[in-house]
Amino acid sequence: MVDRAETAELREVALLLRDGDDVAVATEDLAEGRVLRHDGGGLIVAGAVPRGHKIALRDLATGAQIHKYGQVIGRATAPVRAGEHVHAQNLGMDAVEHDYEFGTGLVTIPPAATTRTFEGFRRADGRVGTRNFVGIVTSVNCSASTARMIADQFRGPVMDMYPQVDGVVALAHDSGCGMVPASEGGQILRRTLRGFATHPNIGGLIVLGLGCEMLGVETLLADLDAPADTLIERMTIQDTGGIRATVRAGTTVVRGMLDRLNERRRETVPASELILGLNCGGSDGYSGITANPALGHASDLLVAQGGRSVLAETPEVFGAEHLLTRRAVSREVGQRLLDRIAWWHKYVEAGGGTLDNNPSPGNKAGGLTTILEKSLGAVAKGGAAPLSAVYEYAERITEPGFAFMDTPGYDPVSVTGLVAGGATVVCFTTGRGSVLGGKPAPVIKIATNSEIFGRMRDDMDLDAGGIVTGDTTITAVGEDIFETILAVASGRVTASEDLDLGRDEFVPWQLGAVT
Repeated sequence: MVDRAETAELREVALLLRDGDDVAVATEDLAEGRVLRHDGGGLIVAGAVPRGHKIALRDLATGAQIHKYGQVIGRATAPVRAGEHVHAQNLGMDAVEHDYEFGTGLVTIPPAATTRTFEGFRRADGRVGTRNFVGIVTSVNCSASTARMIADQFRGPVMDMYPQVDGVVALAHDSGCGMVPASEGGQILRRTLRGFATHPNIGGLIVLGLGCEMLGVETLLADLDAPADTLIERMTIQDTGGIRATVRAGTTVVRGMLDRLNERRRETVPASELILGLNCGGSDGYSGITANPALGHASDLLVAQGGRSVLAETPEVFGAEHLLTRRAVSREVGQRLLDRIAWWHKYVEAGGGTLDNNPSPGNKAGGLTTILEKSLGAVAKGGAAPLSAVYEYAERITEPGFAFMDTPGYDPVSVTGLVAGGATVVCFTTGRGSVLGGKPAPVIKIATNSEIFGRMRDDMDLDAGGIVTGDTTITAVGEDIFETILAVASGRVTASEDLDLGRDEFVPWQLGAVT
C-alpha cells in the first residue's frame, strides 16, 4: 500500500498544458512508485521523472504521435506506459506535414487605451535610441585588435566624466577579407556592419580598416543612411602609420566625440518608438510554459502601443511555422517565412545535417526532446499579434507590429542580426542559464524557473518561475517584463550591462567560401 505522503493530485506536481495532451510537465522531481490522481483514477510514476520533464498520461504504442501544447511533438520510438518518463529514450522526430494556412488565425491587438512613454535619445532622422554609444566598426578582422585597444582606453572610471554616454564599444569580427563582397555572405556582413553603424544607439562612429581589404572602409560608408547627427570618422591603419599611431589618433578622435555626445539628453518619447528583439537560449521544459508566453504578452503590450517586436532563430521555429503563417497579414508575408524555412533545409543538408539536429544537450537535460517541442515553446515569445513582416538577416526593421527575422539559432549571431536590424532593447529567456550581453542594445535576461534565477542571480533580471508554482500568472509576469523594458529603455542598467558584457557578443553570421 502506498503511503498518503506519496500520493498527490496530478495538477499539484505537473502541468497539463492542453486538454487531450498525451504528456504533462513535472513541476517537481517525481519518484518511482508515486501515485498521482488524475481523471478519477490513479497514475503510478513508472521510473523517476525529473522536474521540467514529461510524464505519459496514457499508454502509447510504438509509432503513436505524442501531443503537447495540443500539437504533435514527435512519435513514440518504443512502447510508452502511462506514468513513464517521456524523453529521448522513447520519443523521436515525426515528419509532420502541415497544410499551411495564411491569415486564418489573425487576432486583433487593439490600440492601448493609455500611451506609455520612456526616456530616450531622439536622433536627427526621428528614430530613438535607448543608449548613447561611440562605436568603432571594423571593416576587417585585421583592424579588430586595434579597435579593441582604442575602446579599452575608455573603460572604467574615465567614463565618469561623460555621464550622458554609455561607453565606447569595438565592433570587431573575424571576416572582411578573403571573401567575395558581392556574395551572399559578403552582402550579409556588409548589411550587418552598416546596420550597427546607423543604429540609433550609436551617436559617434569610427569605421576602422587596415587599408587593403576586400570589404573596405569606403564601401561600408558609401551612401550610409546614418542619422545626420551621428559623428563619423574613417581611419585605416596603413595610412595612419601602424597600430600604435592609429590607437593614439583613434583615442584623440573618440575623446572629441565624447565631449560632444555628453551634451545630449534623454527626452520623453512614446513607447511606439521602441524596437524589441525576442530571443532565447539554454531553454528547458519550462521555457514554453513560463518566460516565453510571458514575454509574448509583453510583446503584445508593445504592439498595442504601436511599437515593433521581432522574433528570430529560424531553426527554432521549424515545426511550429504553421502557427506563424496563420497569423500572417498576407499570403506574401507567410510565404516569405516558408521560403526561409526551405532555404534552411538546403543549407543544413549541404552541411550534412538536418533541422531536427536541435535541441542541444543542455536543452535535452532541461526536458526538451525534439525540435518540434522546442519550437512550439519558442514561438510563444511572439505573443498573439499578427505577423506583419519577415526580414532577411540584419535587414532594417521598418513595419510596426510583430515581425520575424531570419537568423541562426546560435544566440550571439541571432542577437547580432536583430540589433543590426535596429532592435534597441533585447529580451532573452533562459532556463539553463545564460551569460549573454549586448552592446549597443541592452539585453534583459528572464529566467524560466526560480532555481536558475536564484543560482545565477547576478546574471538575471527577471524571474518567471512563479508561474509554475502558481504564485503569479503569465499576464502579471508579462506586465513586469513590459515595465522593465520601459525602465531599461530609459537607462536602467541590466545585469549584463552591470558586468560590462557585450564586447564579445558581436558575431555577424558568416556564409560562403573564404579564398
